[in-house]
Amino acid sequence: MGIPRPVLLTTAVTAGALLLAPLPATAAPGRDAQGSHPVRESGGPASVAAIETATATGKSSAAALTALTALGTPGPALRKDGGYPRRTVLDTTPENPADKAIKLGLAPYHSLAPRLNALQKQGDRVSVEVTGRSAGGHELYLVTVTAPESAHEAREQERMRELIEDSPASAAKDRRIKSAYKTPVFINNNIHGNEWEGTDAALKLIEELAKAKDGRTRDLLAKNRIYLNVTANPDGRIAGTRANGNNFDLNRDFITGSQPETRAMRQIAIDKQPAVMLDLHGYVNGTLIEPTTPPHGENYEYDLFLKNTYANALGMEKAVNDLGYTSAKDGVEPPVIPFRDQQEGWDDWPPIFTPQYMAFQGAVASHTVEIPMRVNNASYDSLPVEELRRRSAINTDIAGAAMRATLDYAYRNRTSVIADQIETFRRGAAGEAQRPVSEQTVPGVPGIGPEDVYTTEFPRAYVIPAGEGQRSATAAARLVDHLIANDVRVERASAGFRLAGRSYPAGSYVVDMHQSKRGIANVILSEGRDISADVSTMYDISGWSLGLLWGASVDKVQNVSGGLRLHSRTVHAAAPTGSVAGGSRGHGDLRLRLDDPKELTALNSLLAQGVNVRRAADGSAIVPSSARRQAVVLADRYGVVFAATKEKGSGSPHRTRVAAAVTPGELFGLREMGFEVVPVSTAVLNAGFDWSAADVLYVSSGLSYTGLDAAAREALNGFLAGGGGVVGLGSAGASFNTAAGLLTARAVAGNGDANGVVRVANAGGPITGGALAHTFVYSPRWFTDLGPGVRADQSYGTGNPLVSGHWRANGSGTGGPTDAAGKASIVSGTSAQGAPVVLFGTEPLFRDHPKGVFAQLGRALLASAK
Repeated sequence: MGIPRPVLLTTAVTAGALLLAPLPATAAPGRDAQGSHPVRESGGPASVAAIETATATGKSSAAALTALTALGTPGPALRKDGGYPRRTVLDTTPENPADKAIKLGLAPYHSLAPRLNALQKQGDRVSVEVTGRSAGGHELYLVTVTAPESAHEAREQERMRELIEDSPASAAKDRRIKSAYKTPVFINNNIHGNEWEGTDAALKLIEELAKAKDGRTRDLLAKNRIYLNVTANPDGRIAGTRANGNNFDLNRDFITGSQPETRAMRQIAIDKQPAVMLDLHGYVNGTLIEPTTPPHGENYEYDLFLKNTYANALGMEKAVNDLGYTSAKDGVEPPVIPFRDQQEGWDDWPPIFTPQYMAFQGAVASHTVEIPMRVNNASYDSLPVEELRRRSAINTDIAGAAMRATLDYAYRNRTSVIADQIETFRRGAAGEAQRPVSEQTVPGVPGIGPEDVYTTEFPRAYVIPAGEGQRSATAAARLVDHLIANDVRVERASAGFRLAGRSYPAGSYVVDMHQSKRGIANVILSEGRDISADVSTMYDISGWSLGLLWGASVDKVQNVSGGLRLHSRTVHAAAPTGSVAGGSRGHGDLRLRLDDPKELTALNSLLAQGVNVRRAADGSAIVPSSARRQAVVLADRYGVVFAATKEKGSGSPHRTRVAAAVTPGELFGLREMGFEVVPVSTAVLNAGFDWSAADVLYVSSGLSYTGLDAAAREALNGFLAGGGGVVGLGSAGASFNTAAGLLTARAVAGNGDANGVVRVANAGGPITGGALAHTFVYSPRWFTDLGPGVRADQSYGTGNPLVSGHWRANGSGTGGPTDAAGKASIVSGTSAQGAPVVLFGTEPLFRDHPKGVFAQLGRALLASAK
């Protein structure tokens, strides 16, 4: 960013003022109507199928839950009926003395339900809903604090909310919205389970708002609905872990939506449509308050977002400073606003973080706030309890100050905040160009430079074709359902049509980019951008295109003369895609393409039922005619296609048991495809492992061949000599291959910070037959000096293979994308011991995201199993 940005003081003088008067000793009695739990995690045939599959294969109930959540079911829709308060008598949970919050003097999870039940009885301002359950089965609590509303008044608020999203041009002129619409403010807490204090600050705030008698608080609640996600990650809060019960970092999951907690937050964003949002984290000293450094997401209306986010950040900064904590006295450094104070390294480019995702659902001020005093990890284990509690008390104060300053900002700027949300949606619906940020377009924000200008040219539409133009109807349906789950409007053509010189059949899906939420639509479907030249480093991933990585054919329509002319209707779910040629009473064998994770799931179900499946030359599965009834059930359950075939195939794959030393995302993806998985590691093998329980070893993390003791190495070598296969990925897989003396192939490491979407060329065959022309990389690798019999199954594209993301050469000038160009990204062969081996330099299961690439790994496991 060149030079540090000057601080704008004139707008911050009152932003941190306390909203609330001193609390009364008692609260006035209120209604205590009881409501049942509005928990609506989606079910249906697919969900039932997941549980049946898990239990049929002997998985535990936890594994059954994993299988269910892996389906990517949408979050439960929140109540829109009835007035406020909407009381729920929460079930209490047994006291858990092992809850990690206790040591810090903070609220353990088991204390939340009784406390929230009591707060609902304080008066008529506090409501609680259960938005779902965590991966570990804990209820997720959403608190709403607002002035009471009759059912009629609540319906009127919902009417105005819908008008803002669906008809923003009309909403901009609606006098009722200007005078009566309550500003939605969302405060998200504890998404990282071992960053605790946001929850405790939220509880204090709820209690203050419930009890306060002053006129300003009454006015605040008359003009705002304040939504507080009390703990977004109860599993991690209890266990003292960053991740949830599935070991996922929820603050990396928003574009994928693989976890139930993420889907619950996504639904809050859609149903409540917050204009202002906070996400409480820790620990950065001094307190880090967004907005961020560049690069900025190219799909935002960033002028409106920066205007509000920067102004609110100044208010939070002042509120934190007004607490009086100092470096000398307390160890608390002054707050930092990355946009103003840093050049790069804390960006808002990817839509995987909560505040960045919220901007696409209408938030015009949205922040990560990192409270300062570290109490987790090594500090939790090593510091005295007294010091930990001192730090946690400071953190709770600072989180509370940020919350109160944000409420003050929403209160003072109600008219402009709602107007800016309406304008965000209006530009999308009208198809208008974005406004590049500058000191002229965003007055009041100093230091804006060309490095802050990120815009895109939105296409006129996207088409997800039906028929022969679609490589995978199964993948197309998944992509359509994901768009709809993110509140993107999708239409389905009822008749054939032509668009931009191309013909499409009836049944094709169209995303008209003249819609309020065009930003999230483009985030999902666009190929993205190569930003390698823009900054030297990124905070996290830089490329993610679902349009390229989820397995469906997607056409971008850039320009259309005369507008979109087609007969269509808006859909709320993709049409069914499963079919069996000839049905259950047909004749002849069937082919099941193994290009999609759901096809692997269907295959593994057939194998678990003892069906004698054979393998085709291209790696697909030949299903005997005698299994047609099973095929009909699976086609309906998973939306897969069983086509007629005369090919007989050869070999008989069997149920594959995978010993897996992998990351949480990979473990989740393997189980999503129906593989029977036993997690292993160096320690597990050294403790003694029964290799008769495995058909193939998958190594990507946590297993070192050189770290094995003599007995473990002998047992492993016996497995390999007996035909047990190995699939290796990344640094750990390549190192294992070399140390074990398996394939002759030199693994070359690219820049360790590189990631994104790349072009590839596939050789076909059992592993990459039918594979996509794109894949995902993270710390990419490639293979050279291939020995006799080692096959290159896939290679990086020529020239610069990076399509979108961030991939520079190392400081030495090596390790960049041009060094990888044309080199092998997947290789396979047979080791001297007779073990089939496949090595990946790509990341086909990364964070459960690149769905269309999963099958390459699944095929490799099948091909390598003994």
